[in-house]
Amino acid sequence: MGNQTLIMEFIFLGFSNHPNLQILFFLVFLVIYTVTLLGNTLILTLTRSDPTLHTPMYFFLGNLSFLDICYTSATMPVMLLNFFRSTKTISYAGCIAQLFFLITCTGTECVLLAVMAYDRYVAICSPLNYSSIMSKKLCVQLAAFSWLCGLVNSLVHTLLTSAVVICKSNLLSHFFCDVPLLLKLSCSETYVNEAVLHLASALIGLSPCLFTVVSYGHIICAILKIRSSQGRFKAFSTCTSHLIVVVIFYSTSNFNYNRPSSGYSLDIDTLVSSLYCIVTPMLNPVIYSLRNKEVKGALKRMGRKHFASVAKSRGREGALQ
Repeated sequence: MGNQTLIMEFIFLGFSNHPNLQILFFLVFLVIYTVTLLGNTLILTLTRSDPTLHTPMYFFLGNLSFLDICYTSATMPVMLLNFFRSTKTISYAGCIAQLFFLITCTGTECVLLAVMAYDRYVAICSPLNYSSIMSKKLCVQLAAFSWLCGLVNSLVHTLLTSAVVICKSNLLSHFFCDVPLLLKLSCSETYVNEAVLHLASALIGLSPCLFTVVSYGHIICAILKIRSSQGRFKAFSTCTSHLIVVVIFYSTSNFNYNRPSSGYSLDIDTLVSSLYCIVTPMLNPVIYSLRNKEVKGALKRMGRKHFASVAKSRGREGALQ
């Protein structure tokens, strides 16, 4: 345990290969982070304030937006600050905390996307019973279950990882803390950690993915049975945005964690991880805003209310003058 206390901080190697581009990197990721926060906050505000969006689909979308805000905020502030440092560091306690929030958000999103797929399955395959099945109580329970899965999974990984003796090095070939990276630096046995990682990948990663695939298999079969092309298009359009988000999330995460360990440079690793951890949360609100008529309608109504309130306040100021 003495060797473990020597590691007081870790040094991130991600983005360190291009010291002359640090300011450019900072500006690019600051814009991405800002867009992510604004976009997801806007979706979260719309789903809570607009009565037309008080449905199960948008209740889960609000959870997804809040999740993406937490997800990026776990890594981006530290990364942005490190662009102004010659040595990009994070404390041991900060690394463990970052690990906890990242695993919580990742696990929760896996389960939540499966829950959203189930919501679309009920809406298309059993539309007459949709309101009775997807009650407000069930929606809250499903959302709570998603967060509970993420939290329990994260607690297990965080506790096991914090018990590992790290003494080989404090260099992380990444821009955030991750369990596999820390296990590589361990001088103690990690077979329990690795076994739990594989089990969690099956329960929290693979199982929701397979559930989503099966749900969309039933959805596609139900859509193909609709006689009119207009009816088929309308039915499929209700789940297009979610399907795009699912494809992007699982394709980037699969490429990030299941690519060969050899044959990739630090720059490629950093780029792939950036797509998975940073770009994807930014794209989610964009996809739902551009692909969804109800969200676009809510945006227009919010804009009209804003301009009306501004005009009203200016009218009152003019009358007082």
